[in-house]
Amino acid sequence: MRHRFLTVAMTAAFLAAPAGGQGPKTAAAPTKKTWTTPRTPWGQPDLQGVWDFATLTPMERPSGLAGKEALTEEEAAEFEKRTLVERDEDRRDRRPGVGGYNQFWWDYGTKVISTRRTSLVVDPPDGKIPAMTPEGQKRAAARVRAFTRPDADGPEDRTLAERCILGFNAGPPMAPSAYNNNVQIFQSPGHVVLLNEMVNDSRIVPLDGRPHLPAHLRQWRGDSRGRWEGDTLVVETTNFRDLTNFRGSSRDLRLTERFTRVDAETLVYEFTIDDPASWTRRWTAAVPMQRSSGPIFEYACHEGNYGMVNILAGSRAREKAAEEGAKKSAK
Repeated sequence: MRHRFLTVAMTAAFLAAPAGGQGPKTAAAPTKKTWTTPRTPWGQPDLQGVWDFATLTPMERPSGLAGKEALTEEEAAEFEKRTLVERDEDRRDRRPGVGGYNQFWWDYGTKVISTRRTSLVVDPPDGKIPAMTPEGQKRAAARVRAFTRPDADGPEDRTLAERCILGFNAGPPMAPSAYNNNVQIFQSPGHVVLLNEMVNDSRIVPLDGRPHLPAHLRQWRGDSRGRWEGDTLVVETTNFRDLTNFRGSSRDLRLTERFTRVDAETLVYEFTIDDPASWTRRWTAAVPMQRSSGPIFEYACHEGNYGMVNILAGSRAREKAAEEGAKKSAK
């Protein structure tokens, strides 16, 4: 049975050998191309359609698999089985009290990628995200605190994901997460549109060579500009806002994304993070995307949703209880 968070498709995926060096190379493309990329009526590579990027393959190589680039078929099957059990939200030993969503709503995928790589990070070669700078560590810690703080004076105190302003896998960059791992690509001669199912985020990417916005103009999703390098769509994004951080990134993050069709059913998505204020070196991840029959569904989260009302009501109730407790103590 397949589920989405209000409908999510599940699929296995594809990923090939890692890139060498630090540049934004197409790490996941096959070394020998035996397939011809289809073209749009105006001659560009055709990337259109709905693509699913759910996978059990972790972003970083687990410590227990250090030095192991790929799993055997038997190891992959065992990893999938163990991971699905560990993530099962319906296990009473995992969540004995009141919890969040039950298992029905989650969709991390059910398989590792077909080449059985042990991480989505392809550079550095050890499959690990590089060490963070002191400033980056502070931003990452603040991000965690924002998710876990029990109180809030107003919606501005909650995270962008909780406020439904940005989806946690919509990016940019797009990184596999808990559900709604789907993106639909539309093309015209001068633009590409990336429509993410998560929060129904549409990123319109011009291809006409226009410069980025002035540095003082910042946007939630940054400012994206695209170009074609052979059959690969390259998108560079700058001008992020302070609150829009990816794993602790800064507003000066320069993101390079690459989209390459490698066969009729597979689109390889690769992103390179270049942010000296947050990490000690650039790093790259390659994420599989498998063609889905779709369609993209409307996501129920929106700014001002009842969940936010309940969160703030809970904060007010906690404050009231604290005040009453203080009055009793003073008597």
